[in-house]
Amino acid sequence: MNSAGLLEPITTTSALSCENVRVSFHDHEVLCDITLKLRQGEWLSIIGPNGAGKSTLLRSIVGLTKYLGTVTLGDGRVPRAADVALVPQFPVLPKGMTVAEYVLLGRTAHLGWLARESQVDRKIVSSVLNRLELAGFAERFVSTLSGGETQQVVIARALAQQCPVLLLDEPTSALDVGHQVSVLELMDDLRRTEGLSVLAAMHDLSAAGRFADRLILIDHGQIVAQGNPVDVLKPDLLSDVYGTPLTVQSIHGELMVLPATRQRAQTLKETS
Repeated sequence: MNSAGLLEPITTTSALSCENVRVSFHDHEVLCDITLKLRQGEWLSIIGPNGAGKSTLLRSIVGLTKYLGTVTLGDGRVPRAADVALVPQFPVLPKGMTVAEYVLLGRTAHLGWLARESQVDRKIVSSVLNRLELAGFAERFVSTLSGGETQQVVIARALAQQCPVLLLDEPTSALDVGHQVSVLELMDDLRRTEGLSVLAAMHDLSAAGRFADRLILIDHGQIVAQGNPVDVLKPDLLSDVYGTPLTVQSIHGELMVLPATRQRAQTLKETS
């Protein structure tokens, strides 16, 4: 549990840094001077409304979007495929490939030129499928999967990549409530037991507050707030950024962000 700041990250050593990252599309600035540091073993969540630049930031980090500024690992290197894995919000899976074959693609970043997957690679894939309760899907073609199943398989591929930094772009958007919790808890367990560092773009503010050590709130491509969840999940701030009245309640020690009641919304409108 970390929504109340009860647990500190595993270490203060940097896993990934972004310095003055800027992205523009057709003269429209999508990201403006984004500077952040992800620590080893930390869960850092990026929150903000649609179009704020969350996905663009993650795509920039893995080199899928051109940017100005610098993105480096803790040792100063530019991230490579073996260093950072991305779970995209809208994955595209190749037809004619089984789940096991697709997840095995996660091992490609660790193979040499023209090298083939080893028995060790296949054992890693088998272990990941078991942990995500996907072993029964191994021989199914990815084209037959539902939206939620597809998302789980994409997460499995990222975990099979065994990178020290994992980027999640709305990783549970297509999952039911039960699988949302199990997947997020798995990520949380991995970063605590194996030092995995997680940078996640999340729409679910309550889940972001529950799992993240720190939050960064982005609006119109700029960081408007950052810090512990209890310091960022403020009703007035969130209501202003999201353009709708929101309340924040503590339920059993966890922060819950909820739409304001009609009466509360009217009160906020009258006092603004």
